[in-house]
Amino acid sequence: WKGSSVRTFTPFYFLVEPVDTLSVRGAFIILNCSAYCEPSPKIEWKKDGTFLNLVSDDRRQLLPDGSLLINGVVHSKHNKPDEGYYQCVATVESLGTIVSRTAKLTVAGLPRFTSQPESTSVYRGNSVILNCEVNADLVPFVRWEQDRQPLFLDDRVFTLPSGTLIISNVTDGDGGLYRCVIESGGSPKYSDEAELKVLPDPEVPLNLVFLRQPSPLTKVTGQSAVFPCVTAGFPTPVIRWMKNKEEFTIESSERFLLLAGGSLEISDITEDDAGTYACIVYNGNETIEAQADLTVQAPPEFLKQPANIYAHESMDIVFECEVTGKPTPTVKWNKNGDMVIPSDYFKIVEHNLQVLGLVKSDEGFYQCIAENDVGNAQAGAQLIILEHDVAIPTLPPTSLTSATTDHLAPATTGPLPSAPRDVVASLVSTRFIKLTWRTPASDPHGDNLTYTVFYTKEGINRERVENTNRPGEMQVTIQNLMPETVYVFRVVAQNKHGPGESSVPLKVATQPEVQLPGPAPNIRAYANSPTSITVTWDTPLSGNGEIQNYKLYYMEKGTDNEQDVDVGGHSYTINGLKKYTEYSFRVVAYNKHGPGVSTQDVVVQTLSDVPSAAPQNLSLEVRNSKSIMIHWQPPPAGTQNGQITGYKIRYRKASRKSEVTESIGGTQLFQLIEGLERGTEYSFRVSALTSNGTGPATDWISAETFESDLDETRVPEVPSSLHVRPLVTSIVVSWTPPENQNIVVRGYAIGYGIGSPHAQTIKVDYKQRYYTIENLDPSSHYVITLKAFNNVGEGIPLYESAVTRPHTDTSEVDLFVINAPYTPVPDPSPMMPPVGVQASILSHDTIRITWADNSLPKNQKITDARYYTVRWKTNIPANTKYKTANTTTLSYLVTSLKPNTLYEFSVMVTKGRRSSTWSMTAHGTTFELVPTSPPKDVTVVSKEGKPRTIIVNWQPPSEANGKITGYIIYYSTDVNAEIHDWVIEPVVGNRLTHQIQELTLDTPYYFKIQARNSKGMGPMSEAVQFRTPKGKVSLLSSFPSLPLTGSNSPHGSPTSPLDSNMLLVIIVSVGVITIVIVVIVAVFCTRRTTSHQKKKRAACKSVNGSHKYKGNSKDVKPPDLWIHHERLELKPIDKSPDPNPIMTDTPIPRNSQDITPVDNSMDSNIHQRRNSYRGHESEDSMSTLAGRRGMRPKMMMPFDSQPPQPVISAHPIHSLDNPHHHFHSGSLPHFYFPVVESVRNTPSTDTMPASSSQTCCADHQDPESATASYLANAQEEDSGQSLPTAHVRPSHPLKSFAVPAVPPTGSTYDPALPSTPLLTQQGERVHSVKTASIGTLGRTRPPMPVVVPSAPDVQETTRMLEDSESNYEPDELTKEMAHLEGLMKDLNAITTA
Repeated sequence: WKGSSVRTFTPFYFLVEPVDTLSVRGAFIILNCSAYCEPSPKIEWKKDGTFLNLVSDDRRQLLPDGSLLINGVVHSKHNKPDEGYYQCVATVESLGTIVSRTAKLTVAGLPRFTSQPESTSVYRGNSVILNCEVNADLVPFVRWEQDRQPLFLDDRVFTLPSGTLIISNVTDGDGGLYRCVIESGGSPKYSDEAELKVLPDPEVPLNLVFLRQPSPLTKVTGQSAVFPCVTAGFPTPVIRWMKNKEEFTIESSERFLLLAGGSLEISDITEDDAGTYACIVYNGNETIEAQADLTVQAPPEFLKQPANIYAHESMDIVFECEVTGKPTPTVKWNKNGDMVIPSDYFKIVEHNLQVLGLVKSDEGFYQCIAENDVGNAQAGAQLIILEHDVAIPTLPPTSLTSATTDHLAPATTGPLPSAPRDVVASLVSTRFIKLTWRTPASDPHGDNLTYTVFYTKEGINRERVENTNRPGEMQVTIQNLMPETVYVFRVVAQNKHGPGESSVPLKVATQPEVQLPGPAPNIRAYANSPTSITVTWDTPLSGNGEIQNYKLYYMEKGTDNEQDVDVGGHSYTINGLKKYTEYSFRVVAYNKHGPGVSTQDVVVQTLSDVPSAAPQNLSLEVRNSKSIMIHWQPPPAGTQNGQITGYKIRYRKASRKSEVTESIGGTQLFQLIEGLERGTEYSFRVSALTSNGTGPATDWISAETFESDLDETRVPEVPSSLHVRPLVTSIVVSWTPPENQNIVVRGYAIGYGIGSPHAQTIKVDYKQRYYTIENLDPSSHYVITLKAFNNVGEGIPLYESAVTRPHTDTSEVDLFVINAPYTPVPDPSPMMPPVGVQASILSHDTIRITWADNSLPKNQKITDARYYTVRWKTNIPANTKYKTANTTTLSYLVTSLKPNTLYEFSVMVTKGRRSSTWSMTAHGTTFELVPTSPPKDVTVVSKEGKPRTIIVNWQPPSEANGKITGYIIYYSTDVNAEIHDWVIEPVVGNRLTHQIQELTLDTPYYFKIQARNSKGMGPMSEAVQFRTPKGKVSLLSSFPSLPLTGSNSPHGSPTSPLDSNMLLVIIVSVGVITIVIVVIVAVFCTRRTTSHQKKKRAACKSVNGSHKYKGNSKDVKPPDLWIHHERLELKPIDKSPDPNPIMTDTPIPRNSQDITPVDNSMDSNIHQRRNSYRGHESEDSMSTLAGRRGMRPKMMMPFDSQPPQPVISAHPIHSLDNPHHHFHSGSLPHFYFPVVESVRNTPSTDTMPASSSQTCCADHQDPESATASYLANAQEEDSGQSLPTAHVRPSHPLKSFAVPAVPPTGSTYDPALPSTPLLTQQGERVHSVKTASIGTLGRTRPPMPVVVPSAPDVQETTRMLEDSESNYEPDELTKEMAHLEGLMKDLNAITTA
């Protein structure tokens, strides 16, 4: 080839391009520009698209390297001649022109503050913000001063992009006067001064608050961003960051920096940094969080730049240009510095530039210029057009012209072909022409000739070219022509030596376009109903003759099945469409020439309707005796007919079909129906709701509530039996339920397999007792296992094995099995299990499970009726049962999980009767949550030897929801005080005991405890009361020093145990003192009798009807009141095997329920006692008993010891000739003996069923009453009849001897009263009397009778109470009590030794 004539490409490009610049008024600015080329290019500048005349400009001048210098930037409110977009233009004569990127020159405005710093104070160690906000263009000119000295910035003291100053971890040295300064040329502008005061650490915790939260940012790649996260609070919080809800370690990249105080700085931003950033602040007491989005923009970048191209005239070429950026850049093209205007011959297609039918003037430099909001860039290439006789050195990869020999170098020199003959247009259409010709005269065979067709519009000098496909071919079809246009064609033949002569030009006119209608305007569609849509349109504007009819095309969106209908008018209604479905419509008008141009598609959705199918997979789960949980799935997708807004549940008792209850719930797919009757069968049905109404309901399905609330805290026990009966291909399994019927059984799991029972598992209902395992192999050894299960898990299995019969065996199944409930077994060919199961933790109670299904196509689109079952469980406790849920998508949101708990998940797929095995498991631990229950078992005890110190013990909350990091104990003397007035004692870590010192003696305190974890504080426990001990040991308080091992008393104080000899001495001493007290009381009582005492009958009647026997009380003669000395005996005390007997104190019961009728045959029930009432213990001295109570009963000390729970019994003996022994329950005096009871093994007490009798004594509305019962087979020598006995039960451990409280002022005692009701009048609180009994361990004696008369009438009671003090000589009392006190002091000395 003629190498000398092939011109080479000339390197011509920019070395430096101008960049965006920020300036201030009066400054000097240089916009750099430098271009490379040989010869040197001429540089010019454009501003805002117009060339600058720099010759006559005294402020702006061109520097030798091509840069632009602007002297003294001019900028005012109304005159901004220098601000704008600048572009550098380089030109080389005879070669071409290139332009640089555009650069923006911004001039900062006048210095002005939009906000200024204000004086403030801050706690040491906290953070502080000083505002100084200015316009964005002024930020680079802002600096700060402290006490008028420049402030040094670091990662503790830094500014935000707005100019605001943040100081973290404030120290004392940060105090002072602050101001910010703008230095943007001229004199600096100062803000107001603000004083910052630094305060010492606060003593009390301060709530966490945000001083500055992160705000959304938009940044360009390569820039830096600061997300402020500035908080105040005490203790000083810890701050961590999350990105897109995932933890990310700031240390993992040098580009991330955690500034002091917790703000996040990201430098050299990349597009991967985009996302949501959340700052989480925690200080041990509470957690707060805030989040903001980072949007990253990127200036345009070239993925593919245009390449230099060689071409011949008439060829079609394309310059390729591929760019990226965010937002997506726009692309325009320049040729020799001027923008290319798209036309028929210059087309921009997907950023590429096509140049069609090249002419010589198309030579030059082409530039692709890409631009978006954050930048612009340019890249260029050169086009050289060679002469036709110069071969193209290399075929451009971007040529649009098909390759032919005209691009190849001629092999040799020789004769060229003559012109092709007889060029004709054999086919002329509106848009294409087919040309044919004959071979040139010089080469009649023409087998090796190729042909090139040149064509152009008449009057246009730009020729285009089309080549034949293969040598010898003598026809070509020219496409993409314009209708009714004249084209000029010529054909050139080419052989191995080169192209020959051209044929004579041939003029051909394309056919005119047939006059078809244009598109119909104003096409509109609207839905009339759930199944019909009306479409309307107008007559086409270019009808080109009469419109004969229209064709309306429509199809369901997302399908490709288009239907059509002929329409005569301008509207049509299509019926029979699917409900709540999108359809697209278009219209084509027809005239006599045929169909016209189609309209654009319009899309409209049919209206919604009630669902046309019922919900699916309705299932019931009996929760307990009063509630049933219902689960279901939505109706099939095509039948919902709208947005499901909720579900209607209807239920009724199976026995009463008319009474139906309705419940409407939300869109959740489950509902707990509560308040049902126990042991009752209920039927349920569910229907779906849309805004249009209710769809069809499911069939009724039934379940029966449990007869009683069975235990479901543990798994069921083993089934009581399992029987198997093998047949040829099946085995009949039968069983009986577990013997323990008190544990919930929700069903049975049958496992079976050859040699191992784990191959297949079937689950059946809890009512089922038979099951036939089908599809087995004949003559095979199967192992079968049966387990009962409930919501806690599966119980212990029973195993059985069986060999199926051989094929020849045809014996039938037993008749009783034929009607057994049948459950289908899985198809023997299972599906593939789901893969790639992943658990994404979303919150403290929600995890999203996702998976893939390899049996689906690659796009994972589900088109059949398969569904997936997700199961999950936690391993704590170990026997937790799996929970399951069904879904028809490839993900599932598992909710209602426990916080801070590790769960395992697996998935299976079911299609028809085929199911897969369970997938591989995925694990996920839910996030922590604040504790949702208070600490448990809070107890308070005194510290031994330190009465002002108490020890608080507790157990962790049952719902800790995370690792417990501490507790807070609140205590107060006022239980009703506001919680912020209580005293706080923090406990760090997970300790479960704490001492509190320096409390006030003899004061009731109330205690509450609160637990905390990393998420915050939980709820408080109920208040627990504790009264601190008195300072001095008094007569009545000396007994608590006795050992109280196992005591239930909330006031008990542990002491060192005494040896058994000391214990014996103490108990004997107590017994002796008790006898002495009783004797003294009795002696005083026998001295006085009252005449009217004998006349009174009981004033109170029992509510249960005992007034019928009112007359009987006349027969009851009060016997002489004296002490049966011969019956008063002190049994020897057996040595207790337990060296620490328990002492119990007994408060007076509040009402009749607390005193229980019992006889000797009920001894076994005596252990079932409960502390039914604890009143205020009375601490009065013992002398009150003798001095204040006018009691003269005939008494018998009950020394019955019925181990391990003795009973104090008062026996009223009525007239022995009365055969009925009916008593007014109010007629028994409230008489109690102060005695000591030694009991073993009484850690807790329960109450027996109480009597129903109620009494009304005095004017008290809730009186006490002693209920009487018969004592069967009493062993008394002188009594042949059963004696009624009133039993008083000890209800909690004894703290000290105690006596009734002194009556309140206003109530006095009557000397004639045989007994005084221990009731405070006028509705005051009932005081309790501590009583006890001394009994002999290990021996049984019936209680001794105590004879008591009836209580007087109410009216007389008041009269008799008037002169109580005058009936006893104080001297006698004083003498006796002095003697008693001497004895008690001796006893004190013994116990304290």
